[in-house]
Amino acid sequence: MELQLAALCNPRLLHSSHAFLPKATSTASTSSSSAAAGEALKPRPRLPPPQQQQQQPGVSHQHQTRRRRELGAAALASLCAGIEALAAEGRHDEARDAFRGARAGAPFTPLPASTYDALVASAAALREPGFAAAVLWHVESSGFEPGQRAWNRVLRMQLACGMLAEARQVFDGMPSRSEATWGTMMGGLIDAGRPRGALALFRELWEEVGGDAAPRVVVVAVRAVTALGSACAGQQLHCCVAKTGMYEDQYLSCALIDMYNKCGQLDEARRVFDGMPQKSVVAWNSMLASYSLHGCSEEALDLYHSMCEGGVDIDQFTFSTMLRVFSRLGLLEHAKQAHAGLIQRGLPLDIVGNTALVDLYCKWGQMEDARNVFERMPIRNLISWNALIAGYGYHGMGQKAIEMFEELIAEGIAPNHVTFLAVLNACRFSGFVEEGKRIFQLMTQNQRTKPRAMHYACIIELFGQQGRLDEAYSMIRKAPFIPTANMWGALLTASRIHKNLQLARLAAEQLLAMEPQKTNNYVVLLNLYINSGRQTEASKVVDTLKRRGLCIHAACSWITVRKKDHRFFFKDSLHPQSSEIYRKLDSLLKEIKQLGYVAEENELLPDILPDEQKTSKVYHSERLAVAFGLISTSLSTTLRVTQCHRLCHDCHKLLICRGSETNSGLEIAWIKEDEAVC
Repeated sequence: MELQLAALCNPRLLHSSHAFLPKATSTASTSSSSAAAGEALKPRPRLPPPQQQQQQPGVSHQHQTRRRRELGAAALASLCAGIEALAAEGRHDEARDAFRGARAGAPFTPLPASTYDALVASAAALREPGFAAAVLWHVESSGFEPGQRAWNRVLRMQLACGMLAEARQVFDGMPSRSEATWGTMMGGLIDAGRPRGALALFRELWEEVGGDAAPRVVVVAVRAVTALGSACAGQQLHCCVAKTGMYEDQYLSCALIDMYNKCGQLDEARRVFDGMPQKSVVAWNSMLASYSLHGCSEEALDLYHSMCEGGVDIDQFTFSTMLRVFSRLGLLEHAKQAHAGLIQRGLPLDIVGNTALVDLYCKWGQMEDARNVFERMPIRNLISWNALIAGYGYHGMGQKAIEMFEELIAEGIAPNHVTFLAVLNACRFSGFVEEGKRIFQLMTQNQRTKPRAMHYACIIELFGQQGRLDEAYSMIRKAPFIPTANMWGALLTASRIHKNLQLARLAAEQLLAMEPQKTNNYVVLLNLYINSGRQTEASKVVDTLKRRGLCIHAACSWITVRKKDHRFFFKDSLHPQSSEIYRKLDSLLKEIKQLGYVAEENELLPDILPDEQKTSKVYHSERLAVAFGLISTSLSTTLRVTQCHRLCHDCHKLLICRGSETNSGLEIAWIKEDEAVC
């Protein structure tokens, strides 16, 4: 055994696949089996007898035997130290292989407790049931007696390896079970997708301790309720917490907030939050995340202001959460101030926060700021690249988007479907037909990134914008799947722009069959008939809308001036400065008409009477927002208008004309495509 242990310390043997093979059978058994088979054995050449070890003068035989045992013990200690070092460095595969050597050399010799801890950690990290079973067998066969903490680690190892039945046997056989033991077993059941089993175990504990469970065990029970998504079970558990007065535990209160958040009970989550005697930044972040997740942006903003007024220092998680809120509300300056506060406190953003900041700047057209954040990121992932490429494309910087795409490929990063969609959209916004075709062809050459329906819709819209309707229709016919509504919608829009009534009717028939309740499809078809002078068909579309009970939601635009939002609708007269706004808008129209602007009066709206059609575009919501911005800010101020609908062609032409004649920037942010009409 001593020689085997000494050999196991050789690193070549530790990594050799032959070091752990079973021993060969004896010569006698081999000879008998060969003779039974009728095989003649050839005499083997005689080997020279092994040289006898000469006893060193003055050293007894007992001393040499003791010396060999000491060398074996030293080898075992060295091997155990190596296992512990490998596990500490995360080299769990090598720790497992070294353990095989220990089993072969000393199958019944107990190892140090620290070595068993390292082996248990490696087995849990590798999630190998065979390795875990071998470690436990060695513990039992060697006579080693683990303590309470060691048994908890064994339990955690078995649960990590998916050995639920074995873990339950160990759990039931423990002479004593601490609250950490209960929590470990419950957590393992939750991770294995058995939250009901975890709750049953918690009820067993609750009865055993008489309702005096530790808060950290109750936190695990809250996790089980969260996994179930049961608001009723959550309220029962909340009552237990209230009766025992556990609100002072921060982690438990945050777990309850998260549970109510996942169950959609925001009022209950806020009640838990308000009832906390002391609130850590984790508690504030939990409540902010709840509001943000459910789209309650105004409530999240109010809570954020209360957080700042209360002197709570925001962290990276706070900033990442609020970035989504600022983006929805169009509060770019708030985002900049929060970012500056993080920098002043020396808190660097993680990759999620940096990417969210890049995305926010891109949405508001601040491409230089977005690029600066991107370049300063210590670590970038594909999502970061996609955000910047999409930003360049959306704001008409198609060439920069393509350059970023080429740079991404040059750095050895494999683009995904989102990357290709971003760069195809960039080609669409900039009208780069040939570049779009080339990039689309790249997708078809890679099995991993075969074009999907969204990519086909994008390339169809690109062809359609440039008047290449035959190629656009060809893409639909050649698609390797059933064309989607987005693909037909792209063709319908292109057909309306270029007044191809035949293709438009074909696309509209397909769309109305797929999406009979979507108002946008009727509006596009209606405008096409009006543009073509087909009033009878247009009237039929309006009758269909009324018969099916479909209505066109009022378009809405808003602008932030001096940290206050101002919202406008079509022909809005509710604003306190309405008279000034309309005077400014009329004055603006007179100025740009002298520059050659001619209104497009053939794109009409179905919810406006014929005699009002000529003046309908004059008072679109985005025009009112821009007029208010012009009378409320200085000449050099950039106006940022947010709206819930796409900008119509006539308003787009008017705003471009206005922006080119002044030093003020005009930015329109479209945040959601709805059935609204400009």
